[in-house]
Amino acid sequence: MSQVPRPARARRRRVAAVALALLGLLLAPAALPSAASPRSPSGTGPAPAATRVAAGGTAALAGYAIRSTAEVPDTAAAVSTPGYATAGWHRAGPRSTVLAALVADGTHPDPFYSTDQQRIPRGDFSVPWWFRSDFTLPDTSERTSLDFSGVVSAADVYVNGRQVASAADVAGVYTRHELDITALVRAGTNTVAFRVRPNDPRKHLTLGWLDWLQPPPDANMGLVRDVLVRRRGPVSLHDAHVVTRLELPTPSPTATVAAASAELTVKAQVRNDSQESATTIVTATVSGTGIVLREDVVLRAGEVRTLIFSPDRHPQLRLAQPALWWPAGMGAQNLYGLDLTATVAGSRSDSVRHTFGIREVKAPLNSAGARQYSVNGRPLLIRGAGWSADELLRWDTTAAEDRIRAALDAGLNTLRLEGHLEPDEFFDLADRHGILTLPGWECCNKWEGPVNPSGSGEKWGAADRLTARASMAAEAARLRSHPSVLSFLIGSDFAPDAATERDYLDALHAADWPTPVIPAAADVTTALSGPSGMRMPGPYDWVPPSYWYDKREGGATGFNSETSAGPSVPTLDTLRRMLSPAELETLWKSPSAPQYHRSPSPTYNTLKLFNDALARRYGAPHGLGDYVAKAQLSQYENVRAQFEAYARNATDASAPSTGVIYWMFNSGWTSLHWQLIDRYLDRGGAYYGAKKANEPLHIQYSYDDRTVAVINRRPAAVSGLTARVTLFGTDGTSRYDRTVRGLQVGGDGARTTALTVPALAEGQDLPDSTYLARLTLTDGAGREVSRNVYWLSTRPDVLDYGSSDWYHTPVTAHGDLTGLKSLAAATVTATARTTQHAGGRSTTTVTVRNTGSGNTPALLTDVRLVDGLDAPVLPVRWDDNQISLWPGESAVLTAEYRAADVRGDAPRIRISGWNTPTTHITPDPS
Repeated sequence: MSQVPRPARARRRRVAAVALALLGLLLAPAALPSAASPRSPSGTGPAPAATRVAAGGTAALAGYAIRSTAEVPDTAAAVSTPGYATAGWHRAGPRSTVLAALVADGTHPDPFYSTDQQRIPRGDFSVPWWFRSDFTLPDTSERTSLDFSGVVSAADVYVNGRQVASAADVAGVYTRHELDITALVRAGTNTVAFRVRPNDPRKHLTLGWLDWLQPPPDANMGLVRDVLVRRRGPVSLHDAHVVTRLELPTPSPTATVAAASAELTVKAQVRNDSQESATTIVTATVSGTGIVLREDVVLRAGEVRTLIFSPDRHPQLRLAQPALWWPAGMGAQNLYGLDLTATVAGSRSDSVRHTFGIREVKAPLNSAGARQYSVNGRPLLIRGAGWSADELLRWDTTAAEDRIRAALDAGLNTLRLEGHLEPDEFFDLADRHGILTLPGWECCNKWEGPVNPSGSGEKWGAADRLTARASMAAEAARLRSHPSVLSFLIGSDFAPDAATERDYLDALHAADWPTPVIPAAADVTTALSGPSGMRMPGPYDWVPPSYWYDKREGGATGFNSETSAGPSVPTLDTLRRMLSPAELETLWKSPSAPQYHRSPSPTYNTLKLFNDALARRYGAPHGLGDYVAKAQLSQYENVRAQFEAYARNATDASAPSTGVIYWMFNSGWTSLHWQLIDRYLDRGGAYYGAKKANEPLHIQYSYDDRTVAVINRRPAAVSGLTARVTLFGTDGTSRYDRTVRGLQVGGDGARTTALTVPALAEGQDLPDSTYLARLTLTDGAGREVSRNVYWLSTRPDVLDYGSSDWYHTPVTAHGDLTGLKSLAAATVTATARTTQHAGGRSTTTVTVRNTGSGNTPALLTDVRLVDGLDAPVLPVRWDDNQISLWPGESAVLTAEYRAADVRGDAPRIRISGWNTPTTHITPDPS
């Protein structure tokens, strides 16, 4: 294949996908009965009870009655009048797309299973839909407003029979709107009605699904963030935030050295909403510091004034040795709270509260032109993955927290959000758990319409430019105080044009944006922002593990903003939940068949590259179970290699790796495509490959030069380590064994090389072309702190870099791992004990032993918690899993889970593996 010239080659992975996916707007996913699935508040029945808004309070509308305008002949004035009858309308939750509500009440089938989403007619969503809700007020003595964003794609807004905004004004999912409705409300019941317009990501500055998954037929039309009813006195507070300035000691601190000082500046807009002058006392307090500030402000009628509490006027805003916010693994996630209150004539008129963290993020370009991030003066390798929202944009805090915990458990430190900017709770969770986030705009649709010649987005008009700037301003104000936010990417595949870039940068500057702004996720340079310091050369489909070690294409150099080896076949448990029996047969019998659950893109709608490589490297599958087992081996080795290569090259003197975003972490529906963890939070080879590679203290093998290195991601240096490497033939015979003692390695991602493994040759040293490498690392007390097992071939995978295209590099010869089929069956036994804890948590500890004779290892032994019907209990966090044990070796594995997620009988343990027969045991109670 001929190469696509740069820079046009920058992430063109979506070109074919976008045209097909967005023109079709085929289908949508829905929640499935699982603890990991978002729990929709929508359902059948009449409209929810009216939302009560207390005096001086703020309340989110509790839900809506919704119906297609094609089925509602009445006028907007009638629909938005209290008492209007909604019999026959659908019920929707407080944040809901149309389809989310229709799936929840059973109108449409579960679109996550098989091809059931094709049964959902697209035509139902080609006209506007009404979203109607009631709220009650005790009186009309205060000013009342509607405050909201999250409209997909636009809406006309009515209150008590009167229009208060048009779709021309309320357009764009990220724009924020405050509508003063004081003159329209009454004591008692009031009604707000949104006439929501259909969405098309090609035409509107909203969101789409590109080539990630089959897009929903309603294109996410709806209200997907809270609509707040606010009540205030005559003076209101707006845009309150804290600007932090950190002074670090010299030299840069270690984990045990606190920051020298920090300066805080408190800002807010104070607005007099009354028709006469007002004197207000504004009080600001910062939790955990003892800081209390006060300012008397005199405002003319309708006047807006920016109030600033600065360290120059208030020295107490200078903090000595503040509690810093750190990413997980680097320190504590310390947070402060700002409380701001406006008082008029002795009564509270308005108040606001939000949290913030004190931290400093820098991302200069290194000598090779790559972004090198540091937090609080300490550099870090970005180990991230792409985050996907639920396809129907349903929000569930518990489900999101489960996923964030899983990302951290896999050793990731960053999640990239391309366009699908989750609600506030997501960023609150990220702050609390210490995972960094990379939000930014979306590629290939309307957002890049003026600049992406290969995308499907339409060009912008004057109204679009206003919407884009308003979107940037609103999201900058919303996200600026979250210490987890690492940067904002104002472009994805392409940088915005000069005028748009200026608009974005002006909006960010006006919001006091505190972290680096990146012009694009691709390798571009703009006049205002300069070089992006990022690149996206792919790949997006299968390449062999050795690919990642070469500093070409998507290999381990610089900052690769999205990349992976493409397909990710879930566990057999998940496959049986998401595919029909016929689809399961096609999955392994027809390697080139289109797969509906992969992608709408003709580039990615089959598993051909993956399946061909699987058959050539591991042998053609002889059944579904064999296919899935080989897929797990392949995904484990490939994902592990990707993260290990970037970790190894991070300390190189020339062109080091500085960041990698695995594309992607999760999927918004049931998928065969781009995921480390599946829809139900079941974890297979891809996940455990990442978890192994990203261990805090880790021993690893390099596919390119056969070196064995130790990587230390802990803050402190480690010494007195012992590395041992043993090579085995598939007959179990040891062919090489070497131990290196007295190793030491620095902290924060430092590397030391222990040894170089000799090359083995088939026929000379081995019974076939496949062999195993067992790497162990022990500390000074002899405790094993890292174990890593590789299955390798004397025949290398040969890459044809000259024929690379934008999504993969072809392979002209494959490694031969078919010798794994000759491994003798291993005997694994286990004992287990379950302990119940306060707060509804449980742990099950499993001791696994290879009790076989001879030298045959139990390869990739998988331990699962299952219920009485042998269905997996999910989500579960295992401290380690998919381990390989030689005869006489044992390991203790611990599972943590919610006791409520175990349905029916007490849980059991299922044990299986590559060459281990499946067995079950019942844990003993504690």
